[in-house]
Amino acid sequence: MTAHAQPSRAATLRAGLRKGDARLRGTFQGLAMASVTEILASAGPDFICIDGEHASVRGETLANLARAADLHLCPLLLRVPDGLPHIIGEALDAGVAGILVPRIPDIAAAARAVSFARFPPDGIRGVGPGRAAGYGYSIGEILNGEPPLVGVQIETLGALDNLEDILAVPGLDFVMIGPGDLSVTLAANRPDLPLEQAIGRIREAARAADMPCGIFTPDRAASETALDWAAFVIQGSDAMMLHAAASQSLPR
Repeated sequence: MTAHAQPSRAATLRAGLRKGDARLRGTFQGLAMASVTEILASAGPDFICIDGEHASVRGETLANLARAADLHLCPLLLRVPDGLPHIIGEALDAGVAGILVPRIPDIAAAARAVSFARFPPDGIRGVGPGRAAGYGYSIGEILNGEPPLVGVQIETLGALDNLEDILAVPGLDFVMIGPGDLSVTLAANRPDLPLEQAIGRIREAARAADMPCGIFTPDRAASETALDWAAFVIQGSDAMMLHAAASQSLPR
């Protein structure tokens, strides 16, 4: 397995998202251990999304998770804690297939996220001898190969107000609805707007823009319902599945 195997899987995942009947299913991983990545990947998900927003997953830890995903040819995404250039660059240098940026407020933030993940002339990502570039020996391949995926979460009032502009950002690969944060935001600031109505608006706008759209779902049943319209779901998390299995198996 080459050191830059994860970026090569960006093409497969991007093509899958673009299929009309994609129905891709992934999950969040928040327990930052390579063994957990291997276990999840061995179950055959379409991708794993490391949750770097709510867990500290950087440096060699992230590289080890990418190595573990490579063992099962599983595309690995990282939800970054913030859309900052050094965080996005570090994640892509580690060899993930793409990034998911939370809390996007407007078109400028979405465009910056894309630019931080693209080499010039399409962006400002720096060229370095990281794992994705074969530690310097495959820089030409990464410069000329499939670019990493960039997705943003629609979960703020700003994102709702600027939805059509965000969906039109060149280079953006997908959007994901974050129902948890979106519901909290609406309850605090727009109690007149029901969550399902907001989700419906996002769905329709994404469809009109031909933008792959997904959503977080807590379990298999909710995923099956969402996949009637969503290009993908991120179904639960490693901790949620562990708790569900333990709760079913262990009580006396």
